[in-house]
Amino acid sequence: MEPKLGAWDTALRDRAMDYAAQGVRVFPCVPDGKTPLTRNGFHDATTDFAVIADWWDRHPRANIATPTGAPGFDVLDVDVRPNGTGWASFHQANQAGLLDGWLRAVRTPSVGLHLHYPGTAQRNGSISGHHLDFRSHGGYVLLPPSQVTAETYTGGYSLLRSQDGPGRTLDWAALTALLAPPPPAPAGPTPAMRSRPGVDATEYLAGHVARQPEGNRDNALFWAACRAAEAHIPDPEPLVTAAIHAGLPEHQARRTVRSAYDTIARQPTRCTPAVLAAPPPARAR
Repeated sequence: MEPKLGAWDTALRDRAMDYAAQGVRVFPCVPDGKTPLTRNGFHDATTDFAVIADWWDRHPRANIATPTGAPGFDVLDVDVRPNGTGWASFHQANQAGLLDGWLRAVRTPSVGLHLHYPGTAQRNGSISGHHLDFRSHGGYVLLPPSQVTAETYTGGYSLLRSQDGPGRTLDWAALTALLAPPPPAPAGPTPAMRSRPGVDATEYLAGHVARQPEGNRDNALFWAACRAAEAHIPDPEPLVTAAIHAGLPEHQARRTVRSAYDTIARQPTRCTPAVLAAPPPARAR
């Protein structure tokens, strides 16, 4: 005998249908969580009523999610966690006029905030230490009235306010530049930096990494981190920060720096102490 659906279960299915009717592609996630229930995750999102009805008939308590980025919407996520919140950075960006143009404001279960903007093809990102995340091309978010149970909070997503009009896209690069500006990029190393042992070349190395175009960022970071390791620079954090500003995800940047330091520790001659201005070698994949 099939279990009877309660009001909450039918509300979730009805809301999923409502979103689809508005042109918002949806897909189901596990009850009280964010893990997709579909085989291909957010790639299976649809506005097809028959598919959506089948999903929620099989999973009546499933949360509702949607892919971010065009043709949907981008999302600025103001995080609230035990180790800090993004509200101070949010207010700083808002006072600078960088957050105008949002379409919907959604309260999150942690009592944070999602602001929905017109979708773009920008990359997902986060600003280390500022508790702000950005979801665009290749990401997804939960929609009201989905609920989440986590270690530090339990609650639902709820619409606070919506605004009419086409809205304005959020410039994530401008927001990142405001809150965490990249380190200065010197024109090149001074003769002392090239020849004197023990001179801290961190500023030059970080500037070199920050200037790299897409496709060479990881290689340049690995080369710079090798140089830093050879110079016994104890804190490579400026290199990580520069790589993030150049467009590398934080976890990738930290992994690359660790790999370079480990490489020098094991094989100190693998990255020879060449002139700092020399182009970085291609990194083996």
